[in-house]
This record gives sequence, C-alpha cells and structure tokens, in this order.
Amino acid sequence: MHLSIPPGNMKGTMEGEASPELKLEGDIPARYVMPQQDRPSAAAGVAPIPVVDLGRLSRPDADGGAVEEEAKLRWALETWGFFMITNHGIEASLMDAMMNASKEFFGQPTEEKQKYNNIIDGKRFRLEGYRSELLQSEGQTLDWSCRLSLQVEPEGERSFHLWPKYPKSLRDVLLQYASRTKIIKDCIMRALANLLELDEDYFINRTTTRARALARLGYYPPCPRPDLVLGFKPHYDGGALSILFIEENVGGLQVLRNGKWYNVLAKPCTLLINIAECIEIMSNGIFKSPPHRVLTNAEKERTSVAIFYGVDVETVVEPAPGLLDEKRLARFKKIKAEDYYGTVFEHFRQGKRLIDTLII
Repeated sequence: MHLSIPPGNMKGTMEGEASPELKLEGDIPARYVMPQQDRPSAAAGVAPIPVVDLGRLSRPDADGGAVEEEAKLRWALETWGFFMITNHGIEASLMDAMMNASKEFFGQPTEEKQKYNNIIDGKRFRLEGYRSELLQSEGQTLDWSCRLSLQVEPEGERSFHLWPKYPKSLRDVLLQYASRTKIIKDCIMRALANLLELDEDYFINRTTTRARALARLGYYPPCPRPDLVLGFKPHYDGGALSILFIEENVGGLQVLRNGKWYNVLAKPCTLLINIAECIEIMSNGIFKSPPHRVLTNAEKERTSVAIFYGVDVETVVEPAPGLLDEKRLARFKKIKAEDYYGTVFEHFRQGKRLIDTLII
C-alpha cells in the first residue's frame, strides 16, 4: 500500500515527494484522472433545494408557518434528500470563525499538517486526523482534496491529543460550533419523526450522546483540469444525518437525481442538511439518502465544514415498526449499528453501498 499524496495549497501543486512511477495526463497525475464515464459534465442544472426556516418549523404558530415548512421539508426528503436551513441559531460570527479556522489550518506548510496524518506507518488507517486517501489498488482513482477529521461526540471520547495545536482558535471554535449543530440535529430528528407520525423522540433515542459525531474540515485546491478530476467521488453518507457548511459563490457540490447531476448552491448564512443511510433504513425508504460528489475548480479553492452524526452503536437499525403493517412491508433487513459501522467503510472504499445489501 502507498499513502496517496493530496493536492497542495497553491494553484493545484502536489504535496509530498513524487513517486518514481508517477505518470502524468496533461498537467494531472494519472491516478487523479476519472474514467471517461465518470467525468463531470458542464451541462448540469441547479437543484431546486428548498430552504426551510428551522425556527418556524420547530415553533407551531397560528399563521400556519410550521405547516408550510413541514411541507417543504417532506418534499425535500422524499425527492432530493437535501435541504437548506435558515434561522438555525448559529450566529454569522461563529460561522465565519469556523470557516476562518479551517482555512488557517489548511494554509499551513505541508510538514505542519502532516504531523496529524491519520495513516500510521504508511498503512494503518485512523479515523481522526489529516489525510487525503489511502491508495489501495493500482486502478484506484484519487480525490483532489485534503481532509481533517476530528471526533466531537461523545464528549468523553474526544481525543484532544490528535487535534491540531494551530490555529489556536480551532479547538474552542469547533467545540462551540459542534454544540450548536447538535441542537440543530435534535430539532431535525424530531421533525423527521413528526412527519412520519412516529413518537417525537424515535430518532432522538437512536442518536443520543452515545452516538459518534465526526467533524470533517475539507479543502479543495484549484485544479488545472476540472474536466478530468473530482474533488470527492460520488458517494452516500453513512450514519444518520450530515450538516454541511460551504462557502457561497464557490460551488462544487452536486447531487444525483434520476441519472442526472445537479449543482447545489449555498445561500448566505444557511446550512445544508442531507439524510444518511441509517435514516433511509429507519424511514423504510420514505426519506432518501442522496448520492453526491464535489467538483474541482480551476480558479477557486473551496473549504467546507461537515458534521456527520451517527447512531448509537447498540441500536438495531431497522424500519420503524410504526411504519409497517400488512400493506406496508419492511424494505430493508435489520442490522446492528455496530455491524453497520464495521463494514460501511469497506463498502465505501469499493464504490458500493452497504444499504443495497439489506434490501428485501
């Protein structure tokens, strides 16, 4: 196995030492070039992702505002699997601080970031740390991006010795930001249960503070050939729910629907939410986990902050019994969350989807 060397910080240059067998296709190392059928198309339209007012959604009022927000949320969950939220309670100043701390980390020299590399001895993978990808096969195509992953939940399992010391603000800002996204996660989980007419705490009880939450800061440097290379290959998110903060006016995120890729554009001070596989299973397929990817850009760099919320490892992930009857049969087999997490990453690395193995 070889440690893949991620793109660098400036103008698409490469970090690390070049391999003797490195081959180029134009200006790009061949291992980053996507197969012809997977390359991005310039003809993608814009996905009509709705913006849901989280404040109105969580506070029923006389003018029917909550009903309106619920309708937008249901439509988004049953079609795109993505929606944006506004009035979410995180101040613009905290969002700016989170984004700035992320940029400061990625703006450091390579040798500083590599101190937190999560590939140990060139082959052992650790969930937390700085990385791009582990090169596992000759035919594997790599992503044009770098990531810093840090576990923020459960609170007692935070490995602060793995967290970067620079920028100094990163730890405090990330902890404050994650504490606020946790409130958002719970609010959305209650809304999902209400839409399905389940007990309001049905999903909350399966995504408590015993469940893992992983923060992932992402950096996508400029790439001279965005027509050949992807920042992040097509994938589905594992776990329960993802909360994504991306810069407006940069773009790059795309979602697949009915065989066509659509651009997802951020609006100021909004967060992007997408449903992950475990919620799709528990909703018996009513709510969709969307396939998505990230493009590269020849001119602009891109930074993102994602918080991935999982389910308790002791949970049995299965269609909610309240959604089943003689006419509505289970569409998925049950699986222990511990077994799910034990195999989901292997499926991901193979370009497969674990949920497909559970379809009845």
